[in-house]
Amino acid sequence: MEPDLFTAAAEDRQEKDPSSSPLAVRMRPRVLDEVVGQQHLLRPGSPLRRLVGEGSGPAGPSSVILWGPPGTGKTTLAYVVSKATDKRFVELSAITAGVKEVRAVIDGARRASGGYGRETVLFLDEIHRFSKAQQDSLLPAVENRWVTLIAATTENPYFSIISPLLSRSLLLTLEPLTDEDVRALLRRALSEERGLGGAVGLPEDTESHLLRIAGGDARRALTALEASAGAAIDKGEQEVSLATLEETVDRAAVSYDRDGDQHYDVASALIKSIRGSDVDAALHYLARMIDAGEDPRFIARRLMISASEDIGLADPAALPLAVAAAQAVAMIGFPEAALTLSHATIALALAPKSNAATLAIGAALQDVKKGVAGQVPPHLRDGHYQGAAKLGHAQGYVYPHDVPGAIAAQQYLPEGVKDRRYYTPTRYGAEGRYADVVEKVRERLRGDTS
Repeated sequence: MEPDLFTAAAEDRQEKDPSSSPLAVRMRPRVLDEVVGQQHLLRPGSPLRRLVGEGSGPAGPSSVILWGPPGTGKTTLAYVVSKATDKRFVELSAITAGVKEVRAVIDGARRASGGYGRETVLFLDEIHRFSKAQQDSLLPAVENRWVTLIAATTENPYFSIISPLLSRSLLLTLEPLTDEDVRALLRRALSEERGLGGAVGLPEDTESHLLRIAGGDARRALTALEASAGAAIDKGEQEVSLATLEETVDRAAVSYDRDGDQHYDVASALIKSIRGSDVDAALHYLARMIDAGEDPRFIARRLMISASEDIGLADPAALPLAVAAAQAVAMIGFPEAALTLSHATIALALAPKSNAATLAIGAALQDVKKGVAGQVPPHLRDGHYQGAAKLGHAQGYVYPHDVPGAIAAQQYLPEGVKDRRYYTPTRYGAEGRYADVVEKVRERLRGDTS
């Protein structure tokens, strides 16, 4: 980055007084080998390795788009590139920059390349906030490699970034940090001199709650650690107690272990509350799961199961709604995913309930497991291969669309179970329509037209 006098003075102050910078800034990795997580992007020969000057040959480094949730290291990776290379590094934020600023960077890059032979790396944060016209202004520079672009976004690039820019860049997807990744960062921050330098300790229960608060966001974890450590030091404590952490971040340590009994107990309570149509209880347990940092995809999967298990055909729209919610959650992530999960939970809790579909497949499976099955009736067997007709396969099959009402009087179940009735619809909600239809259909199948 090309600092002005004010930037240089600020950096000099930070070197003399590290505490003037936030802990999350002080603990940024200085080289790629210090980066925690994202190892799939840091293998030898990877685009990021080439950006910091590793590797040689006629193939130059590619522009990259870093896509991932907040706190997973997008800005950190750009910072490491800026420190590890002698290339000209310029940083812009799409929140404050416009076409004018982008063109100024591009003009400066062309002058630096032509006059001094220096390459320019442009880090553009929040690129999804750029309009189509603003993104278009980047195309000539990326196309001709006047700049090597590192763009960061938290939103799906296939929806927020124009196709020409995507095709000229490599899309690198950052994965959410695991608890182990964040734990390593916290312990590094506690011990290293540029961090807290061993000023306080972090007991296991406080660390566990801090990990829940972080939810895979390194910046959030380090910010909460700095605030609570400062409070502990002011109190004269040698360790950051759980009480101090709760007071500092105003967030109670809800009893919830994502890997233990509480995980399953609260998830069970959520589903049972939906089944019982208690929308307020369902929202309470949903909030506990969200607050504890539960994976939103896990919650969405449970809601999809609930839609079929407890609602079924009483509200045929319940399953499509739950599936749409799961797709939305996978695309947007927290915090906005909380709104989608609330939407789905309320709809499912207040929907009419029926477990007829659940009981139907259960009864059918029970027969099959007991061996109550029988052979497929000959007229239903495959008749497309040579010799099938000689075996009597597909002979006598009545094509339903050839008869009035498209229901042919013929046997579909095997002989041994031909009188079984697995599906018994309720009269709840939309399933009442199926209750009216199913007996009439069965009569037509038996040939009873009276």
